[in-house]
Amino acid sequence: MSKVKILTGGPLPNIPWQDRPANDVHDAPVWRYSGNPVIGRNPVKGVARIFNSAVVPWEDGFAAVLRGEQVNGVPYIYLGHSKDGIHWDIEPEKIAFVDENGEPAMPRYAYDPRCVKVEDTYYIMWCGDFYGAAIGMACTKDFKTFTRMENPFIPFNRNAVLFPRKVNGMFQLLSRPSDSGHTPFGDIWLSQSPDMTFWGKHRHVMRPSGNWWESVKIGGGAAPIETGEGWLLFYPGVSSTCSGLVYSIGGAILDIDEPSRVKYRCKNFLLTPEEEYEERGFVANVCFPCATLQDTDTGRIAIYYGSADSVVGLAFTQVDDVVAYIKEHSEVSANDAELGNR
Repeated sequence: MSKVKILTGGPLPNIPWQDRPANDVHDAPVWRYSGNPVIGRNPVKGVARIFNSAVVPWEDGFAAVLRGEQVNGVPYIYLGHSKDGIHWDIEPEKIAFVDENGEPAMPRYAYDPRCVKVEDTYYIMWCGDFYGAAIGMACTKDFKTFTRMENPFIPFNRNAVLFPRKVNGMFQLLSRPSDSGHTPFGDIWLSQSPDMTFWGKHRHVMRPSGNWWESVKIGGGAAPIETGEGWLLFYPGVSSTCSGLVYSIGGAILDIDEPSRVKYRCKNFLLTPEEEYEERGFVANVCFPCATLQDTDTGRIAIYYGSADSVVGLAFTQVDDVVAYIKEHSEVSANDAELGNR
């Protein structure tokens, strides 16, 4: 039984899990699944690569919304199912989105999806074309019918992810305002909505820090996990090197009632590209978190992350250990700690 309580979700006895290897000498308490990648290249006909994808518990197993890079280079969202969260059956046709009348409503392209259950509905967010790079959104209750919703923002924006419950009666959404290219900047922002249609009360959460691994840009990552210490957030941090950008995974804890306030922010990365499938691929040196699974009984957390824009990796941690590590190595700026509403 963990000391730090995970407060949303519930028991997940079938969470994919592998104990930390005895010879693991990494500083942070996050370790990789020895069988990585869990989704490799050319997973179904017409799709060259799946990466940056989201997983949720569903029925007696798991469902996934997957970024599938078609062989023509256009990304779409595909659906996967798994009994154990490791071995996946992927549907060969991309998700057929419809409008509120049941008519086809396919985005021109869609990538980097997240999937979050709020109350009785699963919401899917992605980056797509809304006359420029912007956030698309859809909902489902059965993983059979996927209904498009209003785009929450005008261009340019990416990396959207919902909180798993309302805070102060409002839906909460993290995102990263950006431009239409490979943004050389990026902060995390919080936006709020009473109805998932109209978004406002925008608050700045945090910006890139002086730490080398997140000095260029950061963004919304996996859905925040509600704990007794606050909202635990795994997010991507990007640095610039003479060989290009490097994407690592960082950790922070947000205030439970005012999630635009950062309580703790780890100055060290939790995971950075080291393995061949992370360092070598279509885009080298990428670890990009899009989803977690968590078990409230044991405190176990499984992290799904895109690797080198080519495959899907899986890593593990315990809530007690990762929260303690973030707090021990915390470095919070005045911008982080304030409400974010100047």
